[in-house]
Amino acid sequence: MKVAARRRVERAQESASTDAATAEGSAYGEAVRAVRAGEFGADEAAEQLIDRMTDGEILGLLDGDSPRRLLPFIPMLLGRRPFVAGAVPRLGIPGIRFSDGGRGVVIGSSTAFPVTIARAATWDPSLEERVGLVIGLETRARGANYSASVCVNLLRHPAWGRAQECYGEDPVLTGRMGSALTRGVRVHVMACVKHFALNSMEDERFEVDVSVDEHALHEVYLPHFKAIVESGADSVMSSYNRVRGEYMDVNRVLLTDVLRHEWGFSGFVTSDWVFGIHDAVVSLEAGMDVEMPLRLLRARDLPAALRSGDLDRATVLRSARRILRTCVLHAATREVTSPNPDFIASPAHRALARRAATEAIVLLKNETTGAAPLLPLAPAIRHLAVIGRLAARANLGDHGSSRVRPPSTVSPLQGLREALPRVQITTTSGRNERAAAALAAAAEVAIVVVGLDQHDEGESVVTGGVDVGVLGRAFGSGPLRRLLIGLAHLASRFVRGGDRSSLDLRPSDVRLIHAVVAANPRTVVVLIGGSAILMEAWRNRVPVILLAWYGGMEGGRALASVLTGSAEPGGRLPFVLPTDAVHLPSFDRAAKSVVYDDTWGQRGLDREGHEAAFPFGFGLSYTTIEHRLLDHRFDDTGGTADVLVTNTGDREGSTVVQVYAADVSLRRPVAQLLGFRKVMLQPGAETTVRVLLEAGPTLQRDPATRRWSPRAGDWALLAAQHSPADWAEAARLRRPEGPIGTDGVPDGRPG
Repeated sequence: MKVAARRRVERAQESASTDAATAEGSAYGEAVRAVRAGEFGADEAAEQLIDRMTDGEILGLLDGDSPRRLLPFIPMLLGRRPFVAGAVPRLGIPGIRFSDGGRGVVIGSSTAFPVTIARAATWDPSLEERVGLVIGLETRARGANYSASVCVNLLRHPAWGRAQECYGEDPVLTGRMGSALTRGVRVHVMACVKHFALNSMEDERFEVDVSVDEHALHEVYLPHFKAIVESGADSVMSSYNRVRGEYMDVNRVLLTDVLRHEWGFSGFVTSDWVFGIHDAVVSLEAGMDVEMPLRLLRARDLPAALRSGDLDRATVLRSARRILRTCVLHAATREVTSPNPDFIASPAHRALARRAATEAIVLLKNETTGAAPLLPLAPAIRHLAVIGRLAARANLGDHGSSRVRPPSTVSPLQGLREALPRVQITTTSGRNERAAAALAAAAEVAIVVVGLDQHDEGESVVTGGVDVGVLGRAFGSGPLRRLLIGLAHLASRFVRGGDRSSLDLRPSDVRLIHAVVAANPRTVVVLIGGSAILMEAWRNRVPVILLAWYGGMEGGRALASVLTGSAEPGGRLPFVLPTDAVHLPSFDRAAKSVVYDDTWGQRGLDREGHEAAFPFGFGLSYTTIEHRLLDHRFDDTGGTADVLVTNTGDREGSTVVQVYAADVSLRRPVAQLLGFRKVMLQPGAETTVRVLLEAGPTLQRDPATRRWSPRAGDWALLAAQHSPADWAEAARLRRPEGPIGTDGVPDGRPG
């Protein structure tokens, strides 16, 4: 059995191997060369290729190339080679050569960056673009030409199991960071943005029906997708869920009316894997171009539908043109030189992973103990206790489709031992709380490393709500269908990951914190995880709290550099940390229907008058920095704000200048992030920073006309270091009046 399985895998790998030399001398290679040379455009190149293809080859563009019998081997194959869709060897068409990887390339052994939400905490699009460049380069070096690395679903609730794969709760932060990643990835491979749309829960992602009104849809949950499309995304991956009663693969309103007609997207749309198509013909008509990654519903149904006339040939050709045009155009405009595989996980890439992890770490609390704050650790320290079940583990995140397997990793304990070779470091897992307390009492400082891992949150690979009918007609009804669904539901109870059942730490972690801090008040708590962790049961008892995320392969060294003070804690929260989960929207892991509105996260707390434990955008530095808004220019296309930034402390430090707007006529103004910029300052230095502002959060869309106009109210602007609660010193937002068009540009203004 194992031998047969291994042979199937080997044959699949052979069929997926890249033959660049053949492509260069082929019809496809000639089309790419001609487009690169400017002899004709990508549209004409696609037409010429289609003219040379058989009906079977054209239909083959519309789904994956792998047979359905490979379904059980997908988790294994995903880490070994690209999954191919639409290859036509006769013409040298390589097809879509898929690799996943929001935190690095999942094929082989690659650079493991911090998870996406950790990189969101850097608030640094230029750094994120560099990360995207490396992910794209390593993806191409592994033989792929397509990376599904850009996940921009909004964090509506931190219990979402895949929160670690997104950029947090804010549309502007998400849009800018996702756009930066897209630009970087596209240098070498096609960039895919996912999961379109309204996919913010895991356990019921295959079944849940999301209700949303037009204002919340277009003003909250779609702006960041539009931003990524405008940044050049080549492809969009749809989500599994339903929106307003329709599964996304057949949702013409979103896939065609909004994505293509309103936003002007010209690339191709792929389904989420295996269970993302519910009707072969209707999905194609709705705007779903490719069924991924196997030959399932479309391979079964489209040939007969085309012969019978139930499927219009023009519909098939429309998707074929989109796919070929996009592939040819990207191949003609990407970096010409193919990267050497030796670059994968190179020292330069590891250094970038370490920098990203360092700039992501959020210092939430740093109280004075004695003469100075506890962090950074005093240079004269001689004895540290490092305690906790996660201290000696390189905890990289969940074990789902985005899992990266780097050639090496560094745990927090290893990072500290490397950084402090002359310091006595004693350690224990903390399972025995009494022993942990004794260890802490004997040390000058205790560092407790606790939090989450792949068992607590992540992608739920086995879920009970899948439509097993895609596997063949025998599974469409009857006892076999009921048996398989029953087994799926049973298995889903035992798999790791999925949505979180609680926002708290494990009870054993909480007990450990209490035991250690009681033994040694000089205690640092380091939290590992991919989303918000409530800490009201213990946060007032400990002097220092750091959020270190799933820090990637260099996470341990990054943490050590922040603890010792050789680097700044550069992170700021990409979500709010509430004092109580009841201050957030309700979250039911088993819900079959949900309502998404415009009240969530920090905005929900603002609207209801709840004070956060730590607000959106919060993070401390090792120095003190002041902000003051000097001036701003703003209209319905956006604008700029000039902010004076001063480092009033005695060491170099970073800050994120954040500019917010709010309707101050409301009893409880709700802060809306308009723009941000990260800056590093020497001690005593002062500089004026210009921040680019987005108008979107101050606008509303008319569902009937699709025109955008300013929201009513008395709007004010404020520069701050986190989401503000006090608007007393805000400046009135100045902008000229006038309606704007469907493209977001005021009538009469240049686009």
